[in-house]
Order: sequence, then C-alpha cells, then structure tokens
Amino acid sequence: MSPTPDLSVRVAGVALDSPIVAAAGTSGHGAELGAYLDLSKIGAVTVKSLSADPWPGNPAPRVTPVRGGMLNSVGLQGPGVARWREEELPELAASGAKVIVSVWGKTVADFARAAELLCGLGPEVIALEVNISCPNTEDRARMFAQSPTATAEAIDACAAAGLPRWAKLTPAVASIVEIAAAARDAGAAAVTLTNTALGLAIDLEHRRPMLGGVGGGLSGPALHSIAVRSVFECFQAMPELPIVGVGGVTTGEDAIEMMMAGASCVGVGTATLARPRAIAAITRQLVRWCDHHGVSRVAELTGVAHG
Repeated sequence: MSPTPDLSVRVAGVALDSPIVAAAGTSGHGAELGAYLDLSKIGAVTVKSLSADPWPGNPAPRVTPVRGGMLNSVGLQGPGVARWREEELPELAASGAKVIVSVWGKTVADFARAAELLCGLGPEVIALEVNISCPNTEDRARMFAQSPTATAEAIDACAAAGLPRWAKLTPAVASIVEIAAAARDAGAAAVTLTNTALGLAIDLEHRRPMLGGVGGGLSGPALHSIAVRSVFECFQAMPELPIVGVGGVTTGEDAIEMMMAGASCVGVGTATLARPRAIAAITRQLVRWCDHHGVSRVAELTGVAHG
C-alpha cells in the first residue's frame, strides 16, 4: 500500500495540516461543524464574516436553490466581534481548530474598528479574512473590492488586528488581477478567490423575486469555473501571492483543480449546507487521487497548470 500523501501546506507562512478549509458563510460563527467533523483535523475554520457591531441581516426569505447551486441574501447577519469573542470563540478554540476570523464593514472606519476589537486573540486564530466583497457606503455602495483604492484602504485599516490579512475578493470586476495587486500592495498576505457572483431568481407563481433582499449571491457548482479562472489569472500574474481558492468545490477533483490553477489551499462552503461532512469526503477523495497519481505532497500541485 502506498503511503498517505503529505497534506500539509503553507499559506503566507501559516502552516495548515490540510489544504481543505471551511469557507466563511456556511460554517457558522463557531464550532457548529464540530458535530460532524473533528475540526482539529481539517485545515482551518473560517467563521462567518463579522462586523464590529451586531447586524440583523436581510429580510426573509434569504436562501433559494437555483440551477447549479443556490442564491443567498443573508445580508451578513452576525453577533458583532465582542459577542463572538465571548460566546463563540472559546468553544471553537477548545475544538482544536485553527481559526480564520472574517470581518466586513460598510466604511473604512468600520473595518478599522472591527480589527481593533480583534486585538490580542490567542494562537488558535491564524489569520484575518478581510471581506471586502461588501458595499462601501462611502462610494455609491460599490463593493470595496471593485475599486483598487477602496481595497487598499480597507486592507490597511485592518492592520490593527495584528494578524496576517487575507483579502476576500469579488469576481464582479473587470480585472481581478488589478484588485488583488492593490490588496497585496496594501499589506494583504494572501487573497481569497472568490466570493459569490451576483444573481437573481424570480418566483413565477407570485411574479416577484424569490429573495427578500431581491438579488443575492450565487454559490455552488455554477460558480466553480469562474473561481478557477480568477485563481489562474492571479497566480499567473503574481505567483508569489498565496491564494485561497473558493467557489463550487464539491469533490476532491474540484479541490485539485483549484490547486493546479494556483491555490495554496481550498475553501469548501455551499457543499457543507447539504452535506455537513463534505470537507471530510472531499479530503478523502483528494487523498485517493494523489495516491492514484503518485503525488506524495499535495503542496506540489499548486500552480502546476501553468507549466
């Protein structure tokens, strides 16, 4: 029997035991997935994005299935950073998980305040995901990640947390490479590619949008090829910038494709809603593929599609 491949990877100096991490938005704010997985055995848990203050989110209905995935308009509901630290983080830390805390804001000042509230976290928190795929109320409600300047300002504002900053970008841009470069130049140690794509579904019987927030973010398999292209383009332009590949990963082969395109590790999100143990299954499939193809270290797959 061939030895199990080495699954360890490094993302901007952060060591992970596995390249498969729980993506933000679908694994809750704490240890919810711990009922189905040993969280100490996966790469990391990225918590649902938090704002400095509690936020109620969007009106219901918030989620609807669509062809190839789902649309969501949850609206970043959350308890706020302080309550998360007090009520959710202790159980997550006790599980042995490595934690990536994700933050969002409506203004640059919001990001700065969220980052300040995260000072002094324990060693279980390994990185800060700066979710700049959200509306900037100081710029006609364009997403921060649709402007190089706003991207840089938000990334810079989060330095106060004292954690490696990973910029979460949107595919809804003319050049994702330009935005990723702006994030890197502002201090981002890595980029997360990508967030949901904008979509809409109509209730034919009631003749109105399916979601209370009208439009929503498209995730699931329909997003995968878009995410792979984003990863490929950014790695091609900036191979030194680590990438977390996220979008429509439902199988081990999907994860391998992300890594071949240039991702250092891979996030699993929507798949866990239907299958809470999806991360474990995807990891097993990845291991089998590596065994079959003679890959002894999964980190060697990163960027191989570039020749």
